[in-house]
Amino acid sequence: MAYYSGFPTYVTVAEKRRKALKSIEKLKKKNPDIRPVIIEGRKIAKTWWGKSWNDNLESYADYANRIGRGQSYVRHGAVLDLKFTQGEIRALVQGSVAKPYQVTISIQPLSNKLWQGITKNCAGKIDSLQELIVGKFPKALSEVFTAKGKGLFPASREIGLRCSCPDGAYMCKHVAAVLYGVGARLDDDPTLFFVLRNVKVDDLISDTISQKTETLLEKSKVRSRRIIEDADISELFGIEMESKAEKKKVKKGKKGKK
Repeated sequence: MAYYSGFPTYVTVAEKRRKALKSIEKLKKKNPDIRPVIIEGRKIAKTWWGKSWNDNLESYADYANRIGRGQSYVRHGAVLDLKFTQGEIRALVQGSVAKPYQVTISIQPLSNKLWQGITKNCAGKIDSLQELIVGKFPKALSEVFTAKGKGLFPASREIGLRCSCPDGAYMCKHVAAVLYGVGARLDDDPTLFFVLRNVKVDDLISDTISQKTETLLEKSKVRSRRIIEDADISELFGIEMESKAEKKKVKKGKKGKK
């Protein structure tokens, strides 16, 4: 970046985007699997999961004054590649120099105790994976998921940040851009969040399904017992038990005769 009179030369938004697109094209030639973060429209995140991720980060005092630095970067397409693995996010961010910076963000796994408490609260309240993914669940569950230090989203102490840039700040603008990029990526695929926190998304709906299955089986057993009881009576007394349909026919016949 060129400097004049001690200040960096102003670079337009269009120029920043052009530079980012050029870098993406160059990277794709070497690695066709890169996953750039493309922000369309004014909002960085639009879904419940993406918004909740960003809201959680902004709610912590040690992040609030720094994370905003990454908004313009992620909007201008500076996050050239963003990938999730268990407990880790790896990204390439275009800075002021030609070579992109490497960003690594580590997330501690959710503790078994917290996860068990969350799944217990979800029992019988989420009917399908699709409902969970689109954020259609009771408000009470939303509060459980986003509870500070007790919910699904990581506290700042559970997040490790690292960037290859020379900026000595704990959270440089490249790291901040990636953190916002995570919110945008969760819009596309919220299940990545559960990969990141090393928990099984199916656990949140399995209790519901098993509970409903048990109810159906119990009803089925009651029905089976009634059928067996009717069969036993028929055999014992040598008579045929009337079905509900036959009983209705008899009643209608009697009314007709009157």
